[in-house]
Amino acid sequence: MASRCLVSASRARLERLRAPSSLSSCRQGSTYIRGSRFGVTAARSLIVPLTFKPCTFSVVGNSGRTAKCIHIPTVLMPPVLFVGLLVALYVWKCMMLVIFQNKIIYMPGFPPNSRWELIDNYADHCGGIKWTDERIRAADGTDLAMAVTTVPMQKGKFPTDKKDARAHVYVLYFQGNAASIPPRLPDLSWVLRNVSDSHNPDLAPLQMTFVCLSYRGYWTSRGRPSEAGLRLDAEAGARRISEYHTQLYGPDREAPVPILLLWGQSIGCGVATNLAATGRIPHNLAVRGLLLETPFLSVRTMLETLYPQKWLPYKHLWPFLRNHLDSWTNMETIAKAAMEKASPPPNIFILEAERDELVPPEHAERLLERCQALGLPVERVKSPAAFHSDAIMRVEGKRLAALGIVRLTQKTLDVG
Repeated sequence: MASRCLVSASRARLERLRAPSSLSSCRQGSTYIRGSRFGVTAARSLIVPLTFKPCTFSVVGNSGRTAKCIHIPTVLMPPVLFVGLLVALYVWKCMMLVIFQNKIIYMPGFPPNSRWELIDNYADHCGGIKWTDERIRAADGTDLAMAVTTVPMQKGKFPTDKKDARAHVYVLYFQGNAASIPPRLPDLSWVLRNVSDSHNPDLAPLQMTFVCLSYRGYWTSRGRPSEAGLRLDAEAGARRISEYHTQLYGPDREAPVPILLLWGQSIGCGVATNLAATGRIPHNLAVRGLLLETPFLSVRTMLETLYPQKWLPYKHLWPFLRNHLDSWTNMETIAKAAMEKASPPPNIFILEAERDELVPPEHAERLLERCQALGLPVERVKSPAAFHSDAIMRVEGKRLAALGIVRLTQKTLDVG
């Protein structure tokens, strides 16, 4: 009898060890996992490691009933895990692109020495043009750097009296991405010299003040770049020009008329059109001309241009963009504002690089057609054999940029 009871107990214990794992409910609203102990089943899995059972995942609701059961055969587990990892990495990359888009778009620290450049380092290459370093503050208190100079529009012909001139031309320059203002000063100086050497009698005795604004985060300006911040920087530059004009000529109504021209290069074109379209500009100033050097339509169109592949996430993330720099839309805003105010619209001069490796020629062509359709006076020229970043580094490019300033000024004077 004792041996029979011992055999029965052993059989019962063996049956419990062989019981499969299951997910069950012990009370209302709670679940627990009941699994086999380490025993015969585990020992067999160790002895025959290549024998697997299909994976089944059960979800038990509060009522104790199984709501859903996912059955994954063992042979499909590796590809499922691999695909899941790829999807997770793809989603992670998209999130990083959206979160850190400011750091991806703007490159104030490239090249590495751009934050420590000095105007004096390039003074000998500026052809006698004297640049001064000035500081201003944006509306949010960000400290910004500027390089400023004043030259006669006609070489050697400064007005004998400040009020003798018909107007005073101000060019507010917005740089392209990367680098800083000082390395650009030699090329800009040669452009200014070409303007002075134009020998246009209608431009004497006009003066031109050239203001190179350094965005926040670039050169010695404080802060971090973003489109919203660059809007404030551009408005601060226009406000400084307004204050300078008032200090120079006083509040007299007979003082020379200020002519504000905006010159943007690459992403600076978006900053310039933003200021002209929706910027808060002092009442005594008006944007009378736009010089757009190697412009693109918008950040969204650039993403579609640079990454046309459908499987890449870049162009599909445009709804999450915080930086648009949308010159295409800004042109319509500029045209509507001019129509509502019954004032002449600003003249537009597009300077394109013939061998632009970054922005395709379709962008400048579409921008030209856009301006023509909206009734904006526009002119388009090409800097021969020039790439995206060296449009005015070429001799012909410098001449064309100077021609753009002269023509924009002349057309403004003709309209009155």
